[in-house]
Amino acid sequence: MFSTEKATIILADDQPANLKLLERMLKQQGYDVRSFPRGRLALAAADHCPPDLILLDINMPEMNGFEVCERLKSNPKLAPIPVIFLSALNETEDKVKAFRAGGVDYVTKPFQFEEVQSRVETHLKLHQLQRALQQQNERLEDLVRSRTRELAEAHARLKILDRAKSDFLHLISHELRTPLNGLLGVGQLLLEESGSSPEAEELRGLFEDSSRRILAIVENALLLTQIEVEGEQFAWEHVLLATVVDCAMGHAVEFARARRVNLEAEAAPTVSILGTEDLLVKAVQALLEMAIRFSEAGETVRLACHPLANATQITIQSNGPRIPDPLLVKFFDLFSIGEASSPVGDIGLGPPLAYRILSLFGGAVTIVNQNPSGMLITVSLRCAPTAL
Repeated sequence: MFSTEKATIILADDQPANLKLLERMLKQQGYDVRSFPRGRLALAAADHCPPDLILLDINMPEMNGFEVCERLKSNPKLAPIPVIFLSALNETEDKVKAFRAGGVDYVTKPFQFEEVQSRVETHLKLHQLQRALQQQNERLEDLVRSRTRELAEAHARLKILDRAKSDFLHLISHELRTPLNGLLGVGQLLLEESGSSPEAEELRGLFEDSSRRILAIVENALLLTQIEVEGEQFAWEHVLLATVVDCAMGHAVEFARARRVNLEAEAAPTVSILGTEDLLVKAVQALLEMAIRFSEAGETVRLACHPLANATQITIQSNGPRIPDPLLVKFFDLFSIGEASSPVGDIGLGPPLAYRILSLFGGAVTIVNQNPSGMLITVSLRCAPTAL
């Protein structure tokens, strides 16, 4: 609660009796009262030490109450001070003129002190509330400026850290590829000299699969970092859906053949989608290979396209093991790649990479189990606007 005790009030009235009466009564209420017989003197006193409220007569020599009030309101330091007019003038025109000059209230003489006291207390409380609100707004503005500055500094630091992370991963990727290529090349030469026995064929298959996975992890990890750090720099283009589907199918066919899984795709509609061709191909390829990984030998992974309003859906369907529920809910989470609960082992970086690529271009991907077996992957892609 606000207290009006010790509030400072200036009285301006050219009638000494009125001044003495009001001064005595207001002081009895605990107010600090300063009285002046001229408006000019009251104005100078207010400028020297601004009060909390001013009681102002209208008919005064040298400068009337309207002029005093207008002078007060023209001074930014004094403008917030509430002014209550006390006057024997009771015409509506006088009251309107008083309010236009900047007064907040008008009491007609002769007055009852209880009425004056009530209005004084009301306007003092309102003035205190306004002042407290202004101070609170100033504190909030200072806080917002401070937080904005801190956020800007934090953002700048994060950009530096992201750039450092990106540069570091580029370096690691480059440094890893050189020795990896050497190791893989030597391993390939050794396996070629191991003959054509069933055991050698099995070793070659394991080696090729492991080699492909190692190189894919390095490449996918680098691309994930680029998307996280430089996502806004990837251009949005008009890409033919059929091109994305055909390229993804072509890249995944060798992986399907190695696992003895068939691939089928319906003809894609002639529509353009938004994104970058190579990234969209990589996303669809990663999802195809995931469906292949969850398929039994001899089964078929089917891809189909479904035009929608302002979008296109790609569905990828496989028949094979169901995904355990604990893994299903975080299938596209980057930190689920090592889940041992997957029936096909480590699911790799393919799903989170596909999810982030599609999200980058305003798309989405979901995965559900089918009954009695298999999975259904649904990809949503934004269609490019048609030129008028």
